[in-house]
Amino acid sequence: MRFRPCIDIHNGKVKQIVGGSLSDSHASATENFTASQDASYFADLYRKYSLSGGHIILLNPKGTPEYEADRAQAVKALSAWPGGMQIGGGMTPENAADFLDLGASHVIVTSYIFDGPALSPKKLNALCAAAGRDHLVIDLSCRKRDGKYYVVTDRWQTFTDLEVGSGILDELAGYCDEFLIHGVDSEGLGAGFEKDLIRILASHRRNRITYAGGIASMDHLRELEELSSGRLDFTVGSALDLFGGSLPFQEIAAFH
Repeated sequence: MRFRPCIDIHNGKVKQIVGGSLSDSHASATENFTASQDASYFADLYRKYSLSGGHIILLNPKGTPEYEADRAQAVKALSAWPGGMQIGGGMTPENAADFLDLGASHVIVTSYIFDGPALSPKKLNALCAAAGRDHLVIDLSCRKRDGKYYVVTDRWQTFTDLEVGSGILDELAGYCDEFLIHGVDSEGLGAGFEKDLIRILASHRRNRITYAGGIASMDHLRELEELSSGRLDFTVGSALDLFGGSLPFQEIAAFH
């Protein structure tokens, strides 16, 4: 069970936001915190603590000026720690290799591998070929509907038909090195994690999985470790003192 730190970038700034507040139609979101430092500051900090395998997420839609501002910040972070962090947000077969060349250890993908609500095997194979299985992370961030968890795309606004369960994790395991999964309804709220989702994820044995969403205390971490039998990695965002919260970064680094 490892701590995987994050750098979330929105409108060219390192931020922590409420996950469900993003939208393709405008560049605003409900913010918990906006950093005064740029992305390279956080990448260098994580490097000093040897916290490898964290993720950089570009939160604005690809093709917008805001996305280009996000990308510029991401390049600074990748330069600060080549090979130390993953990157997601607007990844396609056309740009995946570019981000790997810029220093990302992995590229993270969600929306691209869907055609509307359905998973596209053709697109999945194309991205896997472009990045290489060992450098690909599939993001299955999800929201609960009718008692089940479904992957959401388009900045977590659009439900797909893909239910997150042990079957789909096993099916996709051969295409990627890791999974990243946000419990979107808990993201940025600091009210605890998605226990039902944790039980599903902990049943998977083949790939590393990083869980994000709602972790806000050491008690939450200890409960997560017990519930998952230590099989899941985790990330903490808004609750960290780095991002305006009360949970000491150094304490989380020590837990790692």
